[in-house]
Amino acid sequence: MLREGIVIADRYEVIEKIGSGGMSDVYKAKCRKLNRYVAIKVLKSEFSGDKTFVSKFRAEAQSAAGLMHANIVNVYDVGEENGIYYIVMELVEGITLKKYIEKKGRLGVREAVSIAIQVAQGMEAAHNHKIIHRDIKPQNIIISKEGKVKVTDFGIARAATSNTINSAVMGSVHYISPEQARGGYSDDKGDIYSFGIMFFEMLTGRVPFEGETTVAIALQHIQDDMDSPKKYVPEIPISVEKIVLKCTQKKTEKRYQSAMELISDLKRSLVTPDEDFVVIASVVTPDAPTQMIDPEEVALINEKAKQGRSSGIDYISPVATTSKPSRTVNSIDDDVLMDEDTDIDVDAEKARKIDKIIAILGIAVGIVIIIITIVIIFKVADTFSGDNNTTRPQPTTTAPVSDGLVEVPLLVGYTYDQAKEAIKDMSLGIKEVYDYSDTYAEGIIFQQSEENGKKVSPNTTITVTISKGAKTFELPNIIGQTQAEAERVLKNKNLKVSYSYETTDDESKWGKVKSSTPLVGSSVKTGEVITLVIYTSPEVVNKEVPDLTGLTASEARAKLNDLGFNDVSLEYEYDAKVAKDLVVALSGAKVGDFAAVTTPLTLVISKGPDPSKPSEEETTQPSEDSSKIEETLSFESDIKPIMDAASEDLNKDKIIIIRYKAKYTDVNGKTVTEQIAAATYADFAALEAAAESDPKLDKTLSGSVKAGTEVKIVIEFVYNVEKDAEGKIVASSQREKEVMTTTTK
Repeated sequence: MLREGIVIADRYEVIEKIGSGGMSDVYKAKCRKLNRYVAIKVLKSEFSGDKTFVSKFRAEAQSAAGLMHANIVNVYDVGEENGIYYIVMELVEGITLKKYIEKKGRLGVREAVSIAIQVAQGMEAAHNHKIIHRDIKPQNIIISKEGKVKVTDFGIARAATSNTINSAVMGSVHYISPEQARGGYSDDKGDIYSFGIMFFEMLTGRVPFEGETTVAIALQHIQDDMDSPKKYVPEIPISVEKIVLKCTQKKTEKRYQSAMELISDLKRSLVTPDEDFVVIASVVTPDAPTQMIDPEEVALINEKAKQGRSSGIDYISPVATTSKPSRTVNSIDDDVLMDEDTDIDVDAEKARKIDKIIAILGIAVGIVIIIITIVIIFKVADTFSGDNNTTRPQPTTTAPVSDGLVEVPLLVGYTYDQAKEAIKDMSLGIKEVYDYSDTYAEGIIFQQSEENGKKVSPNTTITVTISKGAKTFELPNIIGQTQAEAERVLKNKNLKVSYSYETTDDESKWGKVKSSTPLVGSSVKTGEVITLVIYTSPEVVNKEVPDLTGLTASEARAKLNDLGFNDVSLEYEYDAKVAKDLVVALSGAKVGDFAAVTTPLTLVISKGPDPSKPSEEETTQPSEDSSKIEETLSFESDIKPIMDAASEDLNKDKIIIIRYKAKYTDVNGKTVTEQIAAATYADFAALEAAAESDPKLDKTLSGSVKAGTEVKIVIEFVYNVEKDAEGKIVASSQREKEVMTTTTK
């Protein structure tokens, strides 16, 4: 690390360190000869003795030194002094595009397109000099204080020859192109793919592919379909949507063939955004490059194709190139792919060894799949040839029905193993997928493709979604941001925000974030409450935040203004319980807390019932045909089994809620599920105390039903309940169990 005041090459005086990357530190310095400020990138001392890193560092200087463009950070000088390798560059004062996106949540369409055009112009300048950047990402895009956009960090760039360049596996994994992820060949179309991912992030505030490991993310780039940005922001125009999709095509020949083509469409989208003018080539194009694959690869690919057809597994096709045959890669080693901001560089020899290992593993997996297939065939044959009169255990209370169909059992709330056990004798198949859930514990099924009670054909496969637990991520750095900016960033991450205040005499800090609980960088999950400490003036008045529920927007705003809260905004949402135009809730500060009158507050105003959902009258008001349920449940046989099933992850010190639901078909043939009773217990001890008496159900159903209607009683056991200051549930786990079938009276 360089000391402040040190002079390099008798010319550049180091002022301060302003950044750090994977292999270098960046300093602000002053050029004594030209009397101007510059940025100096210095290779870290631990790499100075490594010829590979020194060579790579010099390659960056050589790549960037030949580029002079308004949208590229210019390189002025390069050198070495006393073992210090350095590059002198243009100093751009501003922020990275990544931080800008985090600050705003997502960018407006016109702003995103304008920034994209400037980035593409920088790419075009590099490509015209036969230089491929190979690490296009928002962290490498700088927006100056004047709004100028510049591409920087050609740390893994290579000068392109007439042939494509073997990139091994390089680049940041969230933005890496499929051909880079395979360790194949990359050219300027790889930059265009990475650009498309970055453009998607600008428009939506998120990257399209997420995963728990870098390997999982890289495989998604290779195998998975790209979501349209309209899925997350429906108002995105069709031209912009298709530009993103064209940039991110898996096949290079279907992408833009040059940055110039891309810039042309981007500029046109600013003029006619709703015009469908972007053309995405079909799978087979007349000018697609010829594949050149040696006989050994052909044999290997054919073998894997056979395995794929027999097992239903999709394999990755080889990349088409015009020079050297590419490799077929079906998995990527964790050692090869590192974290998002780490450059990934594997030499060709190591990549070939990995390919051989993967090929052997692929063949082994194919053999295992064939064995499993044979076992399944024999098992199915045995099932159909066995004694049909054999008595088999039935899951819960569900059994095959007389018309040849099978009634789907309730699988939500159970583990995958329990679900498999439940359907093993029902002529049903089961398939597992995984996703995050804020309400169900890890390993618990929270969704099933066929609804409980539905009648389906034998051999139907039910897809169950198993919880991976609440999605966790690092708390972004909001220290030093204004209160409004920090709140916007956190809410875009689906986090809740509360505030406390600390006075300071430093006027420059007023209204900005001092600290957070939990700390920046901590692992947090969706829905978690983040408490921010905000600097305020000693003269700022603190007032108690009033309860405004039920007031009109104008009444609530006036009451806040009278107290001195003048930064008040409105949000609207559907609410069946609060009348239209009345206040549902307040965000920005907790009711009853003392907050600085400068605190930005948001009033949540009811839009009335959601027209897409049944009205309150339809779901809660009894009709003339309503009938009663009168039943007494057994705590020991009805409730205790579901408690025991939850015992592995049950926190006995947390709140427990038991809800009793009725499922029935009304006179109109509509399937209805309604809650008929509920009980809340402070902890497990309170629930055990209640076990002395069996729960009684005495309820008139709200739907239109007649006496004698069959009703299924379901118990919903909600545990590990956490509530916020307003009494709303912010975290819980739950299980369901159908306990009896009764009839209305």
